[in-house]
Amino acid sequence: MTKKEAWAMLRFLLTLPSETRRKALRELPPPALRTIIEGWWWQAHRGQREPTGDWRVWLSLTGRGFGKTRAGAEWVWARTREKPDARIALVGGNLGEVARVMVKGPSGLIATAGTGEKAVWLAGERVLRFGCGAEAHAYSAERPEALRGPEHDYAWCDELAKWNHGEATWDNLMLGLRRGERPRVMVTTTPRAVPLLKRIRALPDMIETRGRSSDNLNLAEEALAAMAAAYGGTRLGRQELEGELIEDIEGTLWPRWMIEKGRSGAWTPADAGERLRRIVVGVDPPGSAAGTCGISVCGEGADGIRYVLEDASESGLSPNGWARAVAGAAERWGADRVVAEANHGGDMVAEVLKAVAPALPLRPVHASRGKVARAEPVAALFETGEARFAGRFPALEDELAGMVTGGGYEGPGTSPDRADAMVWAMTELLPQRLRTPRIRTL
Repeated sequence: MTKKEAWAMLRFLLTLPSETRRKALRELPPPALRTIIEGWWWQAHRGQREPTGDWRVWLSLTGRGFGKTRAGAEWVWARTREKPDARIALVGGNLGEVARVMVKGPSGLIATAGTGEKAVWLAGERVLRFGCGAEAHAYSAERPEALRGPEHDYAWCDELAKWNHGEATWDNLMLGLRRGERPRVMVTTTPRAVPLLKRIRALPDMIETRGRSSDNLNLAEEALAAMAAAYGGTRLGRQELEGELIEDIEGTLWPRWMIEKGRSGAWTPADAGERLRRIVVGVDPPGSAAGTCGISVCGEGADGIRYVLEDASESGLSPNGWARAVAGAAERWGADRVVAEANHGGDMVAEVLKAVAPALPLRPVHASRGKVARAEPVAALFETGEARFAGRFPALEDELAGMVTGGGYEGPGTSPDRADAMVWAMTELLPQRLRTPRIRTL
């Protein structure tokens, strides 16, 4: 039974009542039943299926537990079925990982063999021999020179982002990927911002797929929930669970390591009375109806450290809507002060806020410098440990990471509205030595 015929059969079976379907399955010839049961073509979830098109490098960037090892093993098996004399390179961080994960692991090549298929691992020779005649040779990124000379039809590279000697290993592999009519390589890795990964992503004949840990429905919900609770929103969680490639921008005021180092446990408004001396809400009003109103709640702790408490920013609201969001944040936290930028809108900003909450402790301010310039003394607080993030604020952190020394912004969106609101709030809490006379109250 061909894959096309099996797909047609499977679609037909799914239309039948459950008892009729079970009877039909029992009556199928064994080869046809095996084709359906073992078929990767219907088991694979989004991101595991081989992309279409004329590509040379398939880069699968995914979170842990997504199923990238299974996808890599199934891709190699597919190559042996279409080319029984194939020579394949299996490249990992070290030979132990190649054998333990790619060859003998629960989702590796031996475990994913179909009925009637055979793969024998010859540890001494570092070769996996397939029953059809194909061979897969193991290589380590610890010894790039071992790839100098051998020719391959295909290659599967696993966890490339953590390879030692990655550049040399990749170059030697690609120089030998010249056997057969259509040499190709599959790369399965959790993302890390290493030069080799950036280089591969820039290749003209590369195709990239992404995936999150939660995309794999076979993972236990309890395990996913525990990982999300522990790491969700952090750089590690976004990288290892969400499969995001998070890079530091050259010259950023907030490098990712500084953001992670400056993170503490989340606070609730109930904590504020006993643990905070002062609470300020910073506001960067939107420039248009579709824009984001930056709303940031910050506080000075009894320990003298300034904390980011909440990113309450909202997008796409009317003036009345974002004013209510500001008032809600101030009431929720018992704010001592609301600092709102009035560069765009002037008196209207204060009028809109006062119309919603007449008793709001509002201080309109006017900025004579750009957003990034205003942020520099605040970034200094985080660098010295005098300011911290009380929790996880991914959207805000992405904007902060995009603020570059010298006045540039290279983060998401066209303007760092969330970041600017946080800077206004933190500026109100700055120690006297870092205050600047260039920010004046209206």
